[in-house]
Amino acid sequence: MAFFPLSLLVAVIFPNIGGILGGVVTSKNIKSWYEHIKKPNWRPPNWAFGPVWTYLYCSMGYASYRVWLEFDAPSVMPVTELPVPLKLFLLQIFLNWIWTPIFFGMKNLLLALIEILMLDAAVIMTGLAFWNKDEVAGLLFVPYVIWLTLATTLTFFIWKDNPKWRNGTTNVDKRH
Repeated sequence: MAFFPLSLLVAVIFPNIGGILGGVVTSKNIKSWYEHIKKPNWRPPNWAFGPVWTYLYCSMGYASYRVWLEFDAPSVMPVTELPVPLKLFLLQIFLNWIWTPIFFGMKNLLLALIEILMLDAAVIMTGLAFWNKDEVAGLLFVPYVIWLTLATTLTFFIWKDNPKWRNGTTNVDKRH
Protein backbone atom coordinates (compact mmCIF):
# COMPACT_ATOMS: atom_id res chain seq x y z
CA MET A 1 0.00 0.00 0.00
CA ALA A 2 2.90 2.40 0.67
CA PHE A 3 3.88 2.03 -2.99
CA PHE A 4 0.87 4.00 -4.25
CA PRO A 5 1.59 7.30 -2.48
CA LEU A 6 5.14 7.28 -3.84
CA SER A 7 3.88 6.51 -7.35
CA LEU A 8 1.30 9.29 -7.01
CA LEU A 9 4.05 11.73 -6.05
CA VAL A 10 6.15 10.64 -9.04
CA ALA A 11 3.14 10.96 -11.38
CA VAL A 12 2.41 14.50 -10.18
CA ILE A 13 6.04 15.64 -10.26
CA PHE A 14 6.92 14.06 -13.63
CA PRO A 15 5.07 16.55 -15.89
CA ASN A 16 6.58 19.46 -13.95
CA ILE A 17 10.12 18.44 -14.94
CA GLY A 18 9.72 19.76 -18.47
CA GLY A 19 7.82 22.74 -17.16
CA ILE A 20 10.71 23.70 -14.91
CA LEU A 21 13.24 23.31 -17.72
CA GLY A 22 10.94 25.28 -20.03
CA GLY A 23 10.72 28.00 -17.40
CA VAL A 24 14.50 28.41 -17.55
CA VAL A 25 14.37 28.82 -21.35
CA THR A 26 11.45 31.23 -21.05
CA SER A 27 13.00 33.38 -18.33
CA LYS A 28 16.15 33.88 -20.42
CA ASN A 29 14.08 35.26 -23.31
CA ILE A 30 11.30 37.30 -21.69
CA LYS A 31 13.17 40.61 -21.40
CA SER A 32 15.46 40.15 -24.38
CA TRP A 33 12.81 39.05 -26.88
CA TYR A 34 9.24 38.35 -25.73
CA GLU A 35 8.65 41.80 -24.24
CA HIS A 36 9.66 43.37 -27.56
CA ILE A 37 7.47 41.42 -29.99
CA LYS A 38 3.89 42.34 -30.76
CA LYS A 39 1.30 40.50 -28.64
CA PRO A 40 -2.48 40.79 -28.39
CA ASN A 41 -3.67 43.09 -25.59
CA TRP A 42 -5.92 40.30 -24.24
CA ARG A 43 -3.06 37.97 -23.37
CA PRO A 44 -2.67 36.93 -19.73
CA PRO A 45 0.05 38.72 -17.77
CA ASN A 46 3.44 37.01 -17.74
CA TRP A 47 3.17 36.19 -14.03
CA ALA A 48 0.03 34.05 -14.64
CA PHE A 49 1.74 31.44 -16.82
CA GLY A 50 3.87 29.80 -14.11
CA PRO A 51 1.06 29.13 -11.61
CA VAL A 52 -1.38 28.01 -14.31
CA TRP A 53 1.09 25.61 -15.90
CA THR A 54 2.10 24.24 -12.48
CA TYR A 55 -1.55 23.49 -11.71
CA LEU A 56 -2.06 21.92 -15.14
CA TYR A 57 1.09 19.78 -14.92
CA CYS A 58 0.08 18.53 -11.46
CA SER A 59 -3.49 17.78 -12.54
CA MET A 60 -2.42 15.95 -15.70
CA GLY A 61 0.05 13.94 -13.60
CA TYR A 62 -2.73 13.05 -11.18
CA ALA A 63 -4.98 12.11 -14.12
CA SER A 64 -2.27 9.82 -15.50
CA TYR A 65 -1.95 8.19 -12.07
CA ARG A 66 -5.71 7.52 -11.96
CA VAL A 67 -5.61 5.95 -15.42
CA TRP A 68 -2.53 3.91 -14.54
CA LEU A 69 -4.41 2.48 -11.53
CA GLU A 70 -7.25 1.35 -13.82
CA PHE A 71 -5.06 -1.33 -15.37
CA ASP A 72 -5.13 -4.74 -13.71
CA ALA A 73 -1.59 -4.84 -12.42
CA PRO A 74 -0.09 -1.39 -12.75
CA SER A 75 3.67 -1.42 -12.75
CA VAL A 76 6.61 0.34 -14.30
CA MET A 77 6.96 -0.96 -17.84
CA PRO A 78 8.76 -0.13 -21.06
CA VAL A 79 7.08 2.58 -23.14
CA THR A 80 6.32 0.05 -25.89
CA GLU A 81 4.24 -2.00 -23.43
CA LEU A 82 2.25 0.90 -22.00
CA PRO A 83 -1.50 0.94 -22.66
CA VAL A 84 -2.59 3.38 -25.38
CA PRO A 85 -3.94 6.07 -22.97
CA LEU A 86 -0.56 6.27 -21.26
CA LYS A 87 1.33 6.30 -24.56
CA LEU A 88 -0.87 9.23 -25.61
CA PHE A 89 -0.07 10.90 -22.30
CA LEU A 90 3.66 10.60 -22.97
CA LEU A 91 3.20 11.92 -26.51
CA GLN A 92 1.29 14.98 -25.35
CA ILE A 93 3.72 15.73 -22.50
CA PHE A 94 6.64 15.48 -24.94
CA LEU A 95 4.89 17.85 -27.35
CA ASN A 96 4.09 20.15 -24.44
CA TRP A 97 7.70 20.24 -23.30
CA ILE A 98 9.21 20.98 -26.73
CA TRP A 99 6.95 23.94 -27.51
CA THR A 100 8.83 26.26 -25.16
CA PRO A 101 12.31 25.68 -26.67
CA ILE A 102 10.82 26.13 -30.15
CA PHE A 103 8.97 29.35 -29.28
CA PHE A 104 11.28 30.99 -26.74
CA GLY A 105 14.59 29.31 -27.62
CA MET A 106 14.50 29.13 -31.41
CA LYS A 107 11.99 32.00 -31.65
CA ASN A 108 10.48 30.11 -34.58
CA LEU A 109 6.85 31.19 -34.60
CA LEU A 110 5.77 29.06 -37.56
CA LEU A 111 7.22 25.89 -36.10
CA ALA A 112 5.76 26.77 -32.67
CA LEU A 113 2.33 27.22 -34.26
CA ILE A 114 2.51 23.89 -36.11
CA GLU A 115 3.79 22.18 -32.98
CA ILE A 116 1.05 23.57 -30.72
CA LEU A 117 -1.61 22.40 -33.18
CA MET A 118 -0.15 18.89 -32.94
CA LEU A 119 -0.16 19.29 -29.15
CA ASP A 120 -3.84 20.30 -29.24
CA ALA A 121 -4.72 17.09 -31.09
CA ALA A 122 -2.61 14.94 -28.76
CA VAL A 123 -4.16 16.52 -25.63
CA ILE A 124 -7.70 16.01 -26.91
CA MET A 125 -6.94 12.38 -27.80
CA THR A 126 -5.35 11.84 -24.38
CA GLY A 127 -8.27 13.43 -22.56
CA LEU A 128 -10.74 11.23 -24.44
CA ALA A 129 -8.66 8.10 -23.84
CA PHE A 130 -8.43 9.00 -20.16
CA TRP A 131 -12.20 9.62 -20.00
CA ASN A 132 -12.78 6.11 -21.37
CA LYS A 133 -10.73 4.62 -18.51
CA ASP A 134 -11.62 7.04 -15.68
CA GLU A 135 -14.09 9.91 -16.04
CA VAL A 136 -12.37 12.04 -13.40
CA ALA A 137 -9.07 11.69 -15.24
CA GLY A 138 -10.78 12.81 -18.44
CA LEU A 139 -12.38 15.77 -16.70
CA LEU A 140 -9.00 16.81 -15.31
CA PHE A 141 -7.97 17.49 -18.91
CA VAL A 142 -10.76 20.04 -19.48
CA PRO A 143 -8.90 23.01 -17.90
CA TYR A 144 -5.82 21.94 -19.86
CA VAL A 145 -7.76 22.01 -23.14
CA ILE A 146 -9.21 25.43 -22.27
CA TRP A 147 -5.81 26.93 -21.39
CA LEU A 148 -4.21 25.28 -24.42
CA THR A 149 -6.88 26.83 -26.64
CA LEU A 150 -5.87 30.23 -25.26
CA ALA A 151 -2.17 29.40 -25.76
CA THR A 152 -2.81 28.24 -29.33
CA THR A 153 -4.76 31.39 -30.14
CA LEU A 154 -2.04 33.52 -28.59
CA THR A 155 0.62 31.66 -30.60
CA PHE A 156 -1.38 32.24 -33.80
CA PHE A 157 -1.70 35.98 -33.22
CA ILE A 158 1.95 36.35 -32.28
CA TRP A 159 2.88 34.43 -35.46
CA LYS A 160 0.56 36.63 -37.55
CA ASP A 161 1.71 39.93 -36.05
CA ASN A 162 5.48 39.27 -36.06
CA PRO A 163 6.43 38.26 -39.61
CA LYS A 164 10.18 38.75 -39.11
CA TRP A 165 10.17 36.02 -36.44
CA ARG A 166 8.05 33.49 -38.33
CA ASN A 167 11.02 31.31 -39.24
CA GLY A 168 13.13 31.84 -36.17
CA THR A 169 16.37 33.60 -35.45
CA THR A 170 18.05 32.58 -38.71
CA ASN A 171 15.43 34.58 -40.64
CA VAL A 172 16.16 37.65 -38.51
CA ASP A 173 19.93 37.16 -38.60
CA LYS A 174 19.94 37.26 -42.43
CA ARG A 175 18.26 40.68 -42.42
CA HIS A 176 20.93 42.34 -40.28
